[in-house]
Parts: sequence; structure tokens; C-alpha cells
Amino acid sequence: MSEPTRTTLQTWLSHRKTPVGLARRARAMLLLTEGRTYISTARQVGLAECHVRKWAKRFLEQGVVGLSEKPRPGRLPLFVPEVALYVVKFACERPDRVGRSLSHWDCAELARHLQAEGVVRSISPETIRRILRSHKLKPWRHHLWLSAKVPHDAGFAQLVRTLVDLYTRPLAKNELVLCVDEKTNLQPRPRLAPTLPARPGRYIRLEHEYKRAGALHLFAAFDTRTGKVYARTDTRKRQGEFIAFLTQLESTLPAPITRIYLVLDNLKMHKGKLVRAWLEAHPRFICHFTPVHCSWMNQIEQWFSILQRKRLRITDFSDVDQLAQCLLAFVSEWNTHAHPFNWSTKSAAKVMAKCEAQAVHVPAA
Repeated sequence: MSEPTRTTLQTWLSHRKTPVGLARRARAMLLLTEGRTYISTARQVGLAECHVRKWAKRFLEQGVVGLSEKPRPGRLPLFVPEVALYVVKFACERPDRVGRSLSHWDCAELARHLQAEGVVRSISPETIRRILRSHKLKPWRHHLWLSAKVPHDAGFAQLVRTLVDLYTRPLAKNELVLCVDEKTNLQPRPRLAPTLPARPGRYIRLEHEYKRAGALHLFAAFDTRTGKVYARTDTRKRQGEFIAFLTQLESTLPAPITRIYLVLDNLKMHKGKLVRAWLEAHPRFICHFTPVHCSWMNQIEQWFSILQRKRLRITDFSDVDQLAQCLLAFVSEWNTHAHPFNWSTKSAAKVMAKCEAQAVHVPAA
């Protein structure tokens, strides 16, 4: 065996994606070149002796090419190629356009529609699935997008860059950046039976039925440099409650901090007359609003996600007072090990690149 051939066989054996059969045959050829018998080689690689002899003969005649399996003809197709064209055609159309009262296609409905249209007498949903998979089509899936009704102008780009600059640039000693928002309509949902803790082989068991016991709103602010959270709960969500939260921040934050940047979404409450009057009376608070449909750029949303997963996944509080206590306790525990979120200047570049790509490629109506 030549050295290049030996290297090729050893490479196949070391590569994880090499087919199992090809790896066995390569190993068998290497063992035979070491002087092993056909019987011992067959036992070691898990092949029959006759098969080892067959592959050894092919290897001597054709080299490494002979170790690959020959293509097999497979089963003859049951449907003519035109059937696949019909499947793709219907999958790329809305069902309403072809007289079906459906929001989207699935494999069973496409199979039923082909039969109703007389394209085929019978076809299984699995056949439809294979055809769609070969064309990378999944008409049962959807995602939301924003059409380019108004081009993203320089103002939009400037808002994005301003927010990323607030998140990433070094701050002076008298500066602070807070991301502020509200998590609304949090319900206590007291259960009709106590929640049972986990046991070996059993999950936490939560009573399905619950009672209504009001709702609560959480006002929160996230410090982008330390990760510390400032919070307040209330049963209403109006300008008065928002001003009360701002007043709490005013009394909590040290006086040497003379520039407090608030990152807010475009909720009407954040821009009301009472709020504007309060901000004018407290000039160290400076508001920056996220672009429309970009509330995800407010870092408090990331913290709300953590709160939802770790504290609000199971809701079995007795009343709104206990819910408020648990929320504030979670905030206190978070602040003992708070950490900021990792934002970089690449964030603005990614956002703007997506916007430019959307402006160039707008799907046809």
C-alpha cells in the first residue's frame, strides 16, 4: 500500500463525518496490510468474512475508489415530476387565493387539495413533506416583519447610534444611564390548592384552577453600567404613578450625579403633560426614546425576561400585596449579584445593515 493511500484511509477513520460502513472498510484494509487474516479482520471490524474478501478484491482493482458503495437505483417514482410542480405552486400561494378557507397550508391540506383539483388520485402527506423539504418550503411557518412604508431616514439611524453610544461609551462620574419601562398586568392568581414541590421522579405540581385577585404593575429602571435595578409597584399605570417612580429615583440617586439619561419607549404616558412638567422641574433627567418598533433596544426588556423566567413562571401568590413583596424581594436579591448586559458598537451596525437589506429587498404584495 502506498503512503498516500494509507494517509487517505487513516483520514477517513479519524474524520467524524465519515460514513460508518466506509470507515469499517478502510480499517479492514489497514488491518489486512498489517498481515492480519481475513477471519480476524472480519471479527475486529464487524463484517462477514466474505464481505471482507469482496472489498479487498475491489480495493486491489480500483484503489480507495473501490471502497465506496455503488449508487443504487432505489424505488421508481410513483408520481410524474409535474406533481411536484403543483405542490410547490400551491405552497407558494395563500390558501384564500385558491378558494380554501385556511390561514396556511400543511401537508395534509395540500394532499387533500391536490386530490380535489384532480392532480392525483391519491397522495400521502409524507410525500408532500418530502417534496416541500427538497424545495426548502415550510408553508405552515410564518414570522412578522415590517414593510418599508416609510424609508428609514437619517433620524432613525441617529436614534440607533445615540442609544448604542449611551450603552457603550465611558461615562463621566456625574453621568448615569437608566433603561426604564413597566411590566404590566401581573396577576397573583391564587390557586385552589397549594403548589406541591418537586419530588424524586415528579415535577413541581401547580393547581390548574385559580382565582382572580386583581393585577399589579411593576415600574423598573436598569442601570446599564452596574446592572442595578430600581423598582416600584402600583395597582394603576398613569402619569401620576410614573411620576411617583421618577420621584423615587430622584430621592434615591446621589446628588453628584447631575446627568441621568432615561431610555424610554414611545408610550403616551412617558410624554404626557404632567411628566413633561416634572422633567422640566428636574433638569438632570434627560429622556431618550427608542425608535418605533425598537423597544427591544431598551435593556430593561432583557431584565424583564429574566424576571419572567425566574420569578413569574409559576404564579401562585395569595394577593397583590404578596406579589408586590415577592417582586421587590427578587429585585433586592438581583442587586446583590447584579451584572450589566454586554452591548457593543457592533449592535448599531447590525441594526442598520438589516434596515438597509430590508429597504433593498421588499417582498411583493
